[in-house]
Amino acid sequence: MISEQSWADAELIWDFHQMHHEPRPCSVAVGLGSHDLGVADATVDLYRRGMAPLIVFTGATSRTTQERMPRGEAVHYRERALELGVPPAEVLVEPKATNTGENIRFTRELLEEKGVEVQSILLVSKPYEERRAYATARMLWPEVEIVSASAPMTFRQYVDSIGDSRLVIDMLVGALQRLQLYPQQGFMLALAVPAEVAAAYGRLCAKGFTSRLVRTSFP
Repeated sequence: MISEQSWADAELIWDFHQMHHEPRPCSVAVGLGSHDLGVADATVDLYRRGMAPLIVFTGATSRTTQERMPRGEAVHYRERALELGVPPAEVLVEPKATNTGENIRFTRELLEEKGVEVQSILLVSKPYEERRAYATARMLWPEVEIVSASAPMTFRQYVDSIGDSRLVIDMLVGALQRLQLYPQQGFMLALAVPAEVAAAYGRLCAKGFTSRLVRTSFP
């Protein structure tokens, strides 16, 4: 059983992970590949609302996606977008990236090769990856405006969509650890973590929600 305190702590961290940006028109929408096809759906929804004239999906395969998405995350995302009616010419694929830093670097290279002028990016990710993706993009592509976005859903709705509440909380905890660890390694900008969020993280770690932590001496 997951205690009421752990649910509350997880919901606090869920809310912190999101940037709460208001979507607005950008030069391009970039959907970050993952196991979650909801990222593709959210990107297409923003495209349909006129928030970007062009979509780039970025991502190879990973340990968690190689069976579900054998052709690569970005390729499967593009196929989903085409199913939803996006014209093929308006969906580009970056198929090599294996982490968020590569997502940003390789997408930038692809758009430069295509001659696309980029002043702003609508960066679409899983809801609990918004802040980490934002911090990474701000470090690697500082001259463009970054607007974070994800599928609009509550924490409980996301848990229901995944079907494994403990796994979701583990993922939230792991994402928060990376927010604190990766700036030390030069992977992203450092973003302040409020004391109450750090305390919630500590309590969840103590309760054993640690399967997605990077195995270092941290925390």
